[in-house]
Amino acid sequence: MSQSPRQVECVIPVLRVQDLARSVRFYTDVLGFKLDWGAKAGDTLGSVSRDGCAIMLSAGSRGQPRTWVWIGLEDDSLFGVVEGRGAKVLQGPKNFPWAYEMKIADPDGHVLWLGTEPKQDLPFASATDTEGLLLD
Repeated sequence: MSQSPRQVECVIPVLRVQDLARSVRFYTDVLGFKLDWGAKAGDTLGSVSRDGCAIMLSAGSRGQPRTWVWIGLEDDSLFGVVEGRGAKVLQGPKNFPWAYEMKIADPDGHVLWLGTEPKQDLPFASATDTEGLLLD
């Protein structure tokens, strides 16, 4: 059985933002991403990344409001960091069979769903505990 060559290099979400500079500040200052490009005066598109994973930020018609983005993490150390830097927490850390996770909102209401492998030493929350997030 032959293997076909790899075709997909990466997948990068594009998030619609109201104010590109404000969004870049959030992703760099709160989440520890670095600015790759964009965000100069007059720019409407920029890219931020961390650990080789990028997110594009688009001031304009690209993307949809209130998009959800899964950000898989090696460990949960970022959870306390983002809370300490003033991120809007939509769901504090919870342990589920699929992940130990928390959800935060960026300045434009996009949900950043941070998760690690489930914690084996904690009981699992019910799947219904993920419903009813307040996104206002």
